[in-house]
Amino acid sequence: MLTKKLIIIAISLWLSACGYHLRGAVDFPEGLRNAYLEGASMPLREQFRKSLRASSGQLVSSPDSAGLVIKIYAEQASQRVLSLSARGRSNELELYYRFEYELFGADNTLLAPRQPLEIKREYFNNQQEIIAKANEETVIRDEMYQQAVRAIIDRARVVLAAHPK
Repeated sequence: MLTKKLIIIAISLWLSACGYHLRGAVDFPEGLRNAYLEGASMPLREQFRKSLRASSGQLVSSPDSAGLVIKIYAEQASQRVLSLSARGRSNELELYYRFEYELFGADNTLLAPRQPLEIKREYFNNQQEIIAKANEETVIRDEMYQQAVRAIIDRARVVLAAHPK
């Protein structure tokens, strides 16, 4: 019994020493712990909320209580057919997601000027498994929103490190 406890303690010490942390958890700078998102669609807002919650941050409801304000402009999501089958049905699709964003500090100072973010994904549309493909498209779109959130958070980290309070 004592040996098992010692092994568990040793493993937990080893994991904490190697920098292990839960997937999705990121150590945010102080200015990013409370963020306000303006003009974003519901799926993007939900991904932000999940990412911030996983890292002890939160998406606040007012820009006054935020350390970082993210303004989203001209958000658009679309799809395009890349190839057709002999029957005229889409074989291959491209999912496209684009928007522009700006980052502002707590005192409404511009931290990062307006910049575009584009994400594209292609996938094969098997006509034999139509229900599974609809689910696959949803999963791919969710991954695109996750990638967009990571890109904005990475940019915000760099900007906040360059503009310490």
